[in-house]
Amino acid sequence: MPSSPPRAEGARPDGAERIAKRIARAGLCSRREAEAWITAGRVMVDGEKITSPALVVGPATRILVDGKPLPAAEQTRLFRYHKPRGLLTTARDPEGRETIYDKLPKDLPRLMPIGRLDLTSEGLLLLTNDGELKRKLELPATGWLRRYRARVNGRVDPAKLAGLAKGVTVEGIDYGPIRASLDRQQGDNAWLTLSFAEGKNREIRRVCEHLGYPVSRLIRIAYGPFQLGHLDKGEVEEVQPKVMREQLGIGAKSPDQSGRARAKEHSRDSGREHGRPKRADGQKPGAPKPHAARPHGPRSHGPGPHANRRRPS
Repeated sequence: MPSSPPRAEGARPDGAERIAKRIARAGLCSRREAEAWITAGRVMVDGEKITSPALVVGPATRILVDGKPLPAAEQTRLFRYHKPRGLLTTARDPEGRETIYDKLPKDLPRLMPIGRLDLTSEGLLLLTNDGELKRKLELPATGWLRRYRARVNGRVDPAKLAGLAKGVTVEGIDYGPIRASLDRQQGDNAWLTLSFAEGKNREIRRVCEHLGYPVSRLIRIAYGPFQLGHLDKGEVEEVQPKVMREQLGIGAKSPDQSGRARAKEHSRDSGREHGRPKRADGQKPGAPKPHAARPHGPRSHGPGPHANRRRPS
């Protein structure tokens, strides 16, 4: 029986999607990486090499990546990981430095980081086997706040921190609003809590140094509704299907069903939110609410005591 023919972008039959999205959902890479693979000629569709990531394919289209059949899309999984300092958030390093993949348990599926933490930063790093989910959760359009605790050098002026709420420009780079507060001053050092939605490269370090407060330690404690909680350094914990349904509209169902599930969940959430007062947790209206019924803060838990925890092997 012939496969569903690929077609150019336009009206899509049921189950059809862009080729880059299909590759990302198979867990081989992110959508951006898939687009680069296609442009490089590494992908074949129904026996023909393609170079356009805009190509739309059907459910039965035969796809080869580097000469191998594209794996079937796996059920979407999400993990919380407490990244220690001194590890790179990358698959390989030309200089031979250790990466998160050198320390993660070997029995985990192929996982991709959602966002990054630099070499000397630590704390919460979300990992997923779904390249499409990775792309969506990294977009500023989600409205999810990234929350950090930072130890800085210097005696902090709260008025300077308050000014960050309007955004700031550092060396020609515009940074959006940052909510910053002084937790405590200890001699010539201080601890700050900072929240923002953009997540540009080394944003906190550059902004704090611009204010005259160089960062000596940086810990991410939350990414949207997911929190570091009491995860030990190097510990990884899978987010349970119930939490994924509540926060992302996906769970114990196939990736093809996840879009319909998200739409249904959004409809229910919209009904529940009608008439409620404005959210006070810093998230945009309509954004997922925190999954744990515990107060926010550096010591709050993640998905809960029944989540699967793994320590590095």
